[in-house]
Amino acid sequence: MSKHAASGRRRAESPAAELRPRTAVRTTGRRRAEPVHRPIGGAAQKFAIAAAASGLVLTVAVPTTAAATDPAVEPQPVAADPVSADANAVLDFERTALSSKFDPDAKLRSLTVAGTDVIPAAAKGTLATPLSSDLVQTSSFGYRVSPITGTAGELHTGQDFAAACGTEVTAAAAGTVKSAGWHALGGGNRVVLDHGNGVETTYNHLSAISVSVGDTLERGHLVGASGTTGASTGCHLHFEVLVNGTPVDPLGWL
Repeated sequence: MSKHAASGRRRAESPAAELRPRTAVRTTGRRRAEPVHRPIGGAAQKFAIAAAASGLVLTVAVPTTAAATDPAVEPQPVAADPVSADANAVLDFERTALSSKFDPDAKLRSLTVAGTDVIPAAAKGTLATPLSSDLVQTSSFGYRVSPITGTAGELHTGQDFAAACGTEVTAAAAGTVKSAGWHALGGGNRVVLDHGNGVETTYNHLSAISVSVGDTLERGHLVGASGTTGASTGCHLHFEVLVNGTPVDPLGWL
């Protein structure tokens, strides 16, 4: 047969019926993409589950470290008013001087004297040097061989300072003249000053005396002049410090 009957026969598919790439995605009847859920703990998780079951769409706010303040309202720096000065002005920076005043007389008055037990550190510096010249120590306080008799074991009750005869002798501290005159026990012309609290100073072998009993003297006041009167072998000053009548080493007070 030259002609084929159409009934009951399969028609050949044309090339145009071949599958063509889809240019659009059909959404009708297709499954929506599942949203990605992040674990949420505690009460937030329970609320999320309940909301999902009821068909609610959740929006999760993720905390950030960004500043909560609005940049538009951030405080702006305030420009300081310019400071101007005369070009010829002289600027002088001077440091405040620090000074302290030591009052040896006040310290001497504050000493509590009990017998001869005076702490040297407490007494140190309370008395001034009794000579207008530099102090040159000769015979020290303590036991020695007597330069007059040659006897050993004599207690030298003061400190000797070399001084040419006529050198000014001054008060070691403020006080009252207790005695001024000849000392029969070897002191020659002798002056005794009472400084209070049982403290006294004596000035011996003077060639001249410039004060009288009862005079009130200030520290550094002229007492007399050095000499070699009494039991002396040459011009010098024999200086003593007495505490409640007992001689102590004068160097612990100067």
